[in-house]
Amino acid sequence: MTSTDVLSRAAELDAADPLARFRERFVPSAQVRAYLDGNSLGRPLRVTRERLGTFVDQDWGGRLIRGWDERWMDEPTRVGDALGRIALGSAPGQTTIADSTTVLLYKLIRAAVDAQPGRRELVCDRDNFPTDRFVLQGIAAERGLRLRWIDVDPAAGVTPEQVREVVTEDTALVLLSHVAYRSGWLADLPEITAVAHQQGALVLWDLCHSVGVIPTELDNWAVDLAVGCTYKYLNGGPGSPAFGYVRAELQDRLQQPIWGWMGADDPFQMGESYQPAKGIRRFLSGTPAILAMQPMIDMMDLVEDAGLPAIRDKSVALTEYAIALAEHLLSPLGATLASPVPSARRGSHITLAHPNARAATALLWERGVIPDFRTPDGLRIGLSPLSTSFAELAHGLSALEQVLTELADR
Repeated sequence: MTSTDVLSRAAELDAADPLARFRERFVPSAQVRAYLDGNSLGRPLRVTRERLGTFVDQDWGGRLIRGWDERWMDEPTRVGDALGRIALGSAPGQTTIADSTTVLLYKLIRAAVDAQPGRRELVCDRDNFPTDRFVLQGIAAERGLRLRWIDVDPAAGVTPEQVREVVTEDTALVLLSHVAYRSGWLADLPEITAVAHQQGALVLWDLCHSVGVIPTELDNWAVDLAVGCTYKYLNGGPGSPAFGYVRAELQDRLQQPIWGWMGADDPFQMGESYQPAKGIRRFLSGTPAILAMQPMIDMMDLVEDAGLPAIRDKSVALTEYAIALAEHLLSPLGATLASPVPSARRGSHITLAHPNARAATALLWERGVIPDFRTPDGLRIGLSPLSTSFAELAHGLSALEQVLTELADR
């Protein structure tokens, strides 16, 4: 495959892309020639500039403190309901926007553990994202619980069979990621949830690398709990707040551990003792980040317009093209695929393993090509379907070929 062949094929794929029209809605970067890290931080939308300006001038500047009574108090659950409807397969009243992924993990893990008295074990895989493992370890130490680890292939992920082997009647909670942050492995969420439920365990899913690109049906799949961030495929911006999902039937049974005024039954009563609010609102704690919620609202509108099935189709096409390019351009230079080959088991990113991955990533960044490095030798290619073109992907991997060749000649 020559450089001309690569560019020609990319042009054909872009011409046939039904979602190509959405790319112009994102803010371009003159310094970036290929952005291949949309699974870490999504590009901003052009319309968000106007939304934030209007919010500052009218909502914040014009209404001032009145904004809380008029709208902002309900913003976490109103935006949460929209996210649930558009991207999570969740009925109203089960999703809220709040905190960070780490804080919500802590809240929901603690609540789940306390709701399962007598069960002394927590289950997680050793290759899960560090925050997930660290929070789980901390709670296990607090509560005197035992951790049962699932060992996985770093180029793959957790299977229902592995979960079946470790979950017992003593398991309080299983914590897993829908899409593995390193390999892109797409877990069989419905089957794994069912396996855990057979033993009476609750399941908490981390949706950080799947929300907005993988069609998800939390209600239909009987998911108990879920968390996720909004700055990846939901393009909420650096540090945008996370979301939490709690199945309606569990909400009265769970008591989250961080009792703050915003999760109280009557926040402005300023009462002497804490009484949790009814429903999903009880999982709030402090004052929500209203301003930081605004960018994701625009992106959710875009996701709804495009449709998650079409977004998933584009995601699969991008990752398949990336794998094909890697095989032709990069495997002769020693790069190997560290992600699942079957598209049914793959999210919207792939990882390539190479001894010079760290040095290659640094050189690519200097040249305006932005992939992501993951220790020890992983170069991660994150593909955001609504903002990434096939030509951009082809350019990025061609640049990687050049960099790896240069490094080999040193």
